Amino acid sequence: MVSCSNQQTQTKAITVSDTTLLSAEEFSQKIKKEPNALILDVRTPEEFSEAHIANATNVNWKDNFASGITEVNKNQPVLVYCLSGGRSASASDYLRKNGYTQVYELQGGLLKWQASNFEVVADTVTAAQDSGMTLQQFEALLVTDKYVLIDFYATWCGPCKMMEPALEDIAATMSDKVIVVRIDVDKNEELSKHFEVESLPTVQIYKNKKLVWEDIGYKTKKQLVSQLK
Repeated sequence: MVSCSNQQTQTKAITVSDTTLLSAEEFSQKIKKEPNALILDVRTPEEFSEAHIANATNVNWKDNFASGITEVNKNQPVLVYCLSGGRSASASDYLRKNGYTQVYELQGGLLKWQASNFEVVADTVTAAQDSGMTLQQFEALLVTDKYVLIDFYATWCGPCKMMEPALEDIAATMSDKVIVVRIDVDKNEELSKHFEVESLPTVQIYKNKKLVWEDIGYKTKKQLVSQLK
């Protein structure tokens, strides 16, 4: 089994500065002090969906990590974690070697975070089924008095990954008004062709089964919420 290991964490702790290898408490404080920081979860999407730190972005260390971080500003604070520290140590080392100037690691990973009684969240965003959503199933999602926010994305798309935390936050905090649906274009080719999705991410908003807004490219939470109002 490939996973983070405590042995890797201890080895890395010897070579990484105390100012960049943070305890759970220090990591939490860093999140509060750096509101523009990127919280980077480098575990698998499956692990991420089960539990992660609020507002984290998931870029799998074991799957095209380099392409997943291309949109990240190299001078932006990046707070990295995995399950127990091994993958985050490797990812942090890669970031530093490639010019990222403010990289911080969570010592002990998510296990230590939870052991220190800090909260985690789970995915609240609806995902299209792996076998492919039909147009009929898509239209059935629109039969609601809520707004329906559709995100056409791909797992290899950097801007899509960066926008995911904003979508999760909207799904969690505006659930009384909004349904968020993420559609993987690689697993839903027919649906993507039907809507002529040519750029990612492509975002649509429906109300009363009618398309009321559509745009392409990365959108902040503020931009999305402004359209939902």
